[in-house]
Amino acid sequence: MGGAQLERPSGARPGVCVRRSFRAHAGDQPRRPPGPIPAPGTMKQEPAAPNTSPASQSPTPSAQFPRNDGDPQALWIFGYGSLVWRPDFAYSDSRVGFVRGYSRRFWQGDTFHRGSDKMPGRVVTLLEDHEGCTWGVAYQVQGEQVSKALKYLNVREAVLGGYDTKEVTFYPQDAPDQPLKALAYVATPQNPGYLGPAPEEAIATQILACRGFSGHNLEYLLRLADFMQLCGPQAQDEHLAAIVDAVGTMLPCFCPTEQALALV
Repeated sequence: MGGAQLERPSGARPGVCVRRSFRAHAGDQPRRPPGPIPAPGTMKQEPAAPNTSPASQSPTPSAQFPRNDGDPQALWIFGYGSLVWRPDFAYSDSRVGFVRGYSRRFWQGDTFHRGSDKMPGRVVTLLEDHEGCTWGVAYQVQGEQVSKALKYLNVREAVLGGYDTKEVTFYPQDAPDQPLKALAYVATPQNPGYLGPAPEEAIATQILACRGFSGHNLEYLLRLADFMQLCGPQAQDEHLAAIVDAVGTMLPCFCPTEQALALV
């Protein structure tokens, strides 16, 4: 289930800060800096059922899901794409932070959430990169939340998205010296929706042209860029920044300036 090995060009920096800040909707309210519970979206949080065992059937029966050492019924799930603003499953805790050894890339095709069969959108996956660092949000699910979250994510990420599961080490922003084992959904080159690398300008053009059942592909890009802005200057993603810059250059060519945000 390991991702493809990413070769970094000689002399390339690990990443640069996302320089633009966009709102996916003109009416969005400003969001507070990330903390234990990240703001916006339809995030759901409710108390865990204390004595409820998770269902025995999991989305990938062969996988050994990472568990919290202090609670055998607890599981951390790491999100680095749309999960950072819209998990849509109940959880007990959430923490902003990062995983090392991976870089985020818009290399996975999406024919459902952000695109169609004729015009697949571009969404992110993780690629192995020993110099990489990817920021996101880890959600803790406990008790009966575990089976419900995994069942939901199996459909959203695996069945409709083409993602597989992988264990990663997550470093919380507020306690990087206390890493956690977490479950991440990663799209590998072996899945049929994988698109692979392309110039950032080409990816931006594709994103601007695609829409799926979850909304416009541009919304996906801008919400992710917005999240990275809130993480602070230490959060860097050169690939994301280049696509955002390309979109900022191209967007006036696709529609009048005053209607730009109406795309999403």
